[in-house]
Amino acid sequence: MTGFQYDHLETLLALAEEGTFDAAARRLRLTQSAVSQRIKALEQSAGQVLVQRYNPVLPTDAGTVLLRLARQASLLDADARSALHVRGAEGSAFPMALAVNADSLATWFLEAVAPLARSGDVVFDIHREDQEHTTSLLRSGTVMAAVTSTADAVQGCSVEPLGAMRYRAVCTPGFQSDHAIASGDRAALARVPRIDFDRRDDLQATIVRGVGDSDAAAMQARHFIPTSSDFARAVLLGFGWGMLPDQQCSVELETGRLIEIAPGRYTEVRLFWQRWNLTSPLLDAVTDAVRAGARASLREFGGT
Repeated sequence: MTGFQYDHLETLLALAEEGTFDAAARRLRLTQSAVSQRIKALEQSAGQVLVQRYNPVLPTDAGTVLLRLARQASLLDADARSALHVRGAEGSAFPMALAVNADSLATWFLEAVAPLARSGDVVFDIHREDQEHTTSLLRSGTVMAAVTSTADAVQGCSVEPLGAMRYRAVCTPGFQSDHAIASGDRAALARVPRIDFDRRDDLQATIVRGVGDSDAAAMQARHFIPTSSDFARAVLLGFGWGMLPDQQCSVELETGRLIEIAPGRYTEVRLFWQRWNLTSPLLDAVTDAVRAGARASLREFGGT
């Protein structure tokens, strides 16, 4: 059986990442016609349409399957070049696509992989996504590995525990005073303004669920601050109360800039590392770095 041609897979990958035939042609230093011919040839080999010709183009379900193959082939090619001390055509580093939740990005992840970034062997293409949703990027083949809260391995991937991030309900002393919130009064927290990362964020809801007036909670004022560092800054500026990981609030709690308004109640988000189940020195190096960074920054599951 004849396999798919590597240059055709490379062209599909360039088209998906660049979004248009013209941009893919520039990246590959081909004519737009040549890109189109390669995609048509690949579609003939697959017996299915692989891309929807929109602007930008979108892969079909069949295209997503071959995109995963294209990224895996690209990774193995880079590993082979590294082992043979052969530089790529332009001497470029390998683009490593990863999915990472926002709070990990803001607190520990970048420090963990920084030595690899400085080495020049890898450039990171990081997709920021909620830890509950990162596995969808693994399934589609968009990323090669992910920090996720999903313990069940995606097909074709291995999974290992990293540790837990502990979140506490905090606000400024001024916010507590202005809203007359007694320490530990979770019912009050269901009435006063709170901060959510986005409309999928339910961390704050876990603290107040089942207490207070449900009608009042439904009318609760909510700020949406969709970046981790700005979320923490909004809490410090008194926008409302919110759940912050220990890494973002421990110093402020010690200095009194923030107070814990539900003492003894916290939420732990367990994080896992899922990666393609391939033997790859480059992916192994990233995994080792992430594992070490998590060990230094995260709690053990159920730790005190």
